[in-house]
Amino acid sequence: MRTGDQVVQDLPWKWGVQGKIFIIGGLGYMFDAWDVTLNGFLTPLLGTAFHLSTAERGLVATANLIGLAAGAITWGTIADRLGRKRAFGLTLLIFALFSALGALSPNFGVFLVLRFIAGIGLGGCIPVDYALVSEFSPRAQRGRVLTAMDGWWPIGATLCGVSATLLLPLAANWRWMLAVMIVPAVLLFWVRRGVPESPIYLARAGRETEARAVIDDLVARTGASPEPYHIPAVSPERSGRRGLVAGLIGGVDQLRRVWAVNPVLTGMVWLLFCTVLLVYYAALSWMPSILRAQGMGEYAAFAGTTVMNAVGILGVLVSWVLVERVGRKWVIGVSAPLASLALVVFALVLGVPAAAVTMIAVFGFLILMVIPVMYAYVSELYPTELRASGFGWASSASRVVTGFTPLIFGSLLWPVLGLPLTFTVLAVVVLVAVLWMAAVGPETRGRELDRITSEEPPASSSPASSSAAPSSDDTTVQA
Repeated sequence: MRTGDQVVQDLPWKWGVQGKIFIIGGLGYMFDAWDVTLNGFLTPLLGTAFHLSTAERGLVATANLIGLAAGAITWGTIADRLGRKRAFGLTLLIFALFSALGALSPNFGVFLVLRFIAGIGLGGCIPVDYALVSEFSPRAQRGRVLTAMDGWWPIGATLCGVSATLLLPLAANWRWMLAVMIVPAVLLFWVRRGVPESPIYLARAGRETEARAVIDDLVARTGASPEPYHIPAVSPERSGRRGLVAGLIGGVDQLRRVWAVNPVLTGMVWLLFCTVLLVYYAALSWMPSILRAQGMGEYAAFAGTTVMNAVGILGVLVSWVLVERVGRKWVIGVSAPLASLALVVFALVLGVPAAAVTMIAVFGFLILMVIPVMYAYVSELYPTELRASGFGWASSASRVVTGFTPLIFGSLLWPVLGLPLTFTVLAVVVLVAVLWMAAVGPETRGRELDRITSEEPPASSSPASSSAAPSSDDTTVQA
């Protein structure tokens, strides 16, 4: 007899069922993109409004990204201890409230504090949303569904660029850029209240009656044939760890378990997250300022950055096509180094505006091929009871690293090393991370969640999905 989570992962895909959860989760992710991208547009405007130095301008993005890092830790832990649904709604509510207050900031110090707190709320969106969507998605489509999730990122980033450009003529334009996100975020919070709890999470938490109710409803709504299934028993210790305070205190324990499950694999995940996102956020946070320093006007600089984000939509579409055909590792291993190289070329041709904008577009296309597949890959590597925490801690580690990047980039790297050498150094660390992934990372394409490394590779696996995968004895991911 099969388990309940096996039944869920073999259901047919229906847009009115799993697709609804994909859309609602994706819209939250869109706000994450909008908010992070906004840092790049706010930096030059706040620099003028509050008469900031170059180093102080770097704090605009740093405060927000450090808040996102804290949020990824907090909400990933809450989602694994209290459930996906509760965390799913609260993240956006906190973000909307403190974004509204941030738009009213009387000075730069207050602005930084409020952006940090708003980041804590929004920082939970990525780990919580990916955990929830992955646990509702059939395994035959899971890679494409999770890859398509990142399609919401360039949409949010592009909407941010378009709205920021349109709001430039207004007085106190930076305040309006913050305020414009609030109403849709509150509406999405209301919509999220109708999303069911993950049945896989409920089963792992020992809430069998609730798990069966959700699974039976999914079977009926997708038109699948009902079949008997069992919900494996869980230990009283695991099923009893609930409550907000217990969830927050358990964060350190979750971190210990994330590393204990497989130190080599977790080290690979953290390095991959930190290096790829370091390159992306460095470009995202400073691109308008780089273009302005090159002599472009505000409209041209904002438009050039918007092109980078808009072309990323095509990158996500290409990665969606490739992820189940060639595997996660091939897409990441090829696209990440090429994206980093594109930034090096951009820095070398910066004096030729047409060539520079072209390389911005190439970078936007390639980096948004990498990130969605990387997120899908990492969300599959950890067992259910650690999935949100594993993703959340990796995301948090990357956000801590990238959080200080805008400050270090603007005050040290750019003025001392120059752009070409700075981007070359970043490209080298990305290459190191990709080579480590090739050596120790298992291919997850077509595998069942919680059995990623204990299954035999699918018969149709390409060499990309098996040649670099070590034996299950070396990489088994168990809680």
